[in-house]
Amino acid sequence: MPHEAILTELDRRREAARSMGGEEKLDRRRERGQLNAKERLEALIDEGSFYETGLLGRSAFSAQTAEKSPRDGKITGFGKIDGRDVGVVVNDFTTMGASTGATNSKKMGYIRKTCTEKGLPFVHIGESTGARLPDAMGSRGMGTMLGNDTTQFRRMRDTPWVAAALDTSFGSSAWMCCCADFAVMKKGSIMSVSSPRLVSMAIGEKVDMEELGGWRLHAEQTGLIDHFVDTDAEAMEAIRRFLSYMPSHNGALSPTAAVTEGSGEDQERILDILPETRTRVYNMKKIIEVIFDTGSIFELKPRFGKSAVVALARLDGKVVGVVANNPQVGGGALSAEACRKIIDFTVLCDSFNIPIVRLMDTPGFVVGTDAERRGAPGHIMNFMNATCLTTVPQVTVICRKAYGRAYVAMGGGAHNDTMIAWPTAEVSFMDPVFATNIVHNRAPGDEGFEEALAEIQKDLEIWDMATIFSAHDVIKPQETRESLIRILDIHQQRRTGGIGQHLMRTWPTSY
Repeated sequence: MPHEAILTELDRRREAARSMGGEEKLDRRRERGQLNAKERLEALIDEGSFYETGLLGRSAFSAQTAEKSPRDGKITGFGKIDGRDVGVVVNDFTTMGASTGATNSKKMGYIRKTCTEKGLPFVHIGESTGARLPDAMGSRGMGTMLGNDTTQFRRMRDTPWVAAALDTSFGSSAWMCCCADFAVMKKGSIMSVSSPRLVSMAIGEKVDMEELGGWRLHAEQTGLIDHFVDTDAEAMEAIRRFLSYMPSHNGALSPTAAVTEGSGEDQERILDILPETRTRVYNMKKIIEVIFDTGSIFELKPRFGKSAVVALARLDGKVVGVVANNPQVGGGALSAEACRKIIDFTVLCDSFNIPIVRLMDTPGFVVGTDAERRGAPGHIMNFMNATCLTTVPQVTVICRKAYGRAYVAMGGGAHNDTMIAWPTAEVSFMDPVFATNIVHNRAPGDEGFEEALAEIQKDLEIWDMATIFSAHDVIKPQETRESLIRILDIHQQRRTGGIGQHLMRTWPTSY
């Protein structure tokens, strides 16, 4: 065949592949305000940086399905985000509902494999219906579609994985969110194992979409999603922002940025936020905003386990992970959900060489019958295990309350490189009111309670701990930022170039 003819045929096939599901389906998406796969890709990566692989891939099930499956429903390739290469899979819902088939499974596997081997972040933009029927039916379908890639769901945290759940996200779109280090979901979307229709048939009753897998479920109950947005464009921006804190792989350090204007100014504001009365609550998030670089706080799972705060941030331009108690919610007591959130974040930071700063103000763990039913003892021990396995530089700041086992789990004692405290810190095995009741059998309002409480409280203050050098220093709250900058500079890992041991690299991303 002459060169001109065969090259024309290539152009025809390329054009057909790029047509996605056709103009009619694309128009309907535009009318609903939904970005299509190509538009999502363009919003995600740097302009002109995309190198596509698998453009001509189609379903191999039959000639009929091949004809209606351009790209086999998934755009795959490599692009740049802020000048750094990433591997990308973007589902095209206009093509067979972006259902998973044999060809597109190979395309996705190639991207993941390349990312792992070459040290690139992997990004999956999900909107899909699940496994493609009838391709997956029968023994031939199962033998072709499932179980052939032993690395598909093996997370060793070699590189950051990021996923989005947009609109209808069943099957692989849900799997990727659960495997990811960062998952973002658009409000109004649904993320679940299977569609409401299939679930309704399986259990014999009608299922509400929001109850099955709506954003509030995942924000407040499952904790499977880290960040929530209103639009597709915001989802792509959230992914870009998350990756700005991450190294490209676990053998590298996160990029350093210029210190934002206003950072470090007016540290005295901490004293305005922190109550002088020990029983008054306050919002720890406001203190975090004062200490770390202006505009750099990127909080994860804000509506899940709300008595704890976890966030990526910058301190003097360098990336750090922030773990804090928030007394404004439950007095800062750590629930099972708060433990899960902190563990997940600790594993993320340790796996990708991000130093951890802990701000402690907690009366302990949430107790009671409900806590036991939620598996509190197991979560507390997982928390302890994660704290003990952390190998990145870590600094603990005791702001106020530090009671019991929670003191240790939050990086107290020797579970840090440096532990500093504010003069407002109080450290003991339990809250003095409870201790007074147990030791002296007196409750608030009882005769002699105040005297007994004063006796219990006399050893709470931080001075004794500083005297025996269990606290390395006592500082004023307004000195915290400069102290942290200097401490982390001292404890940077010079022998390994800042790379940790990654002892938790195989910890489950969802448990």
